[in-house]
Amino acid sequence: MSAREPVARLSSSETGSVLAFFALTLLLTIPFWVLDALAQVQLMPGITLAALAVVCPAVAALILSYRTAGRAGAVALLKRAFDLRRIRSKRWWAVILLLSPAITVAAFVALRLGGSPVPDPHIGLLTVVGLSLVFLVAAQAEELGWSGFATERLQTRWGALGAALAIGVVWALWHYPALLMADRSAAWIGWWTLGTVATRVIMVWLFNNTGRSVFGAAVFHAMSNLAWQVFPVRGSYFDQRLDGLILAGVALAVILLWGPSTLSSWGWRARSVREAG
Repeated sequence: MSAREPVARLSSSETGSVLAFFALTLLLTIPFWVLDALAQVQLMPGITLAALAVVCPAVAALILSYRTAGRAGAVALLKRAFDLRRIRSKRWWAVILLLSPAITVAAFVALRLGGSPVPDPHIGLLTVVGLSLVFLVAAQAEELGWSGFATERLQTRWGALGAALAIGVVWALWHYPALLMADRSAAWIGWWTLGTVATRVIMVWLFNNTGRSVFGAAVFHAMSNLAWQVFPVRGSYFDQRLDGLILAGVALAVILLWGPSTLSSWGWRARSVREAG
């Protein structure tokens, strides 16, 4: 599907399936939270065992897809994890791959200019490659649910921005138990939430402008996590307040330039035509 094509309206029952998806994802995640609370093990700096719950959005989406469309529905959703051919305009790859690193560099420069003693980054090639693969697999599992299932359905009734904000809030809340078990402060979680919701707005924007590619959303998601982990030192100097403000600024620019209803070039052009008429 081209980013310029309007989306067919879905029934209220299909919108209700998004609520079922949210609820099922939550239920599937509870055992991982319990495991995290009992084991208290970090897989890598800042990432606990609760991170294994990345599979839950995909599992929930597959269960619901199978329930409504049988095996064909589940297989069709799985194929979306590798739908990179939907990205017909290659310039979007530059945004997908470089936006998160650019935001991270901007945050690093701002910290340095502000007098923070953040050290120089030391990024090993093998580390970057290994983390990229891990984060991409994890992001594909998440985005099969958040993008491939929830975004596809929710924005047809709530608009792109409404869907992005709703999913962004749920996405953030889904992480809260793990963040609390990692002893994150209320202020840290608050700024992280701003950045997370803003990131989802950016992701829906990318999703709608790349032929609704789940793979593209997953790559951007993975790059966001990679940028955090390679920030000095393994993210320990990462400033959630600064990052949240920068991401919110980017999201606001996207909303203003592309329009809240579709967050896409199609919507931008359609609005221009209406105003000209």
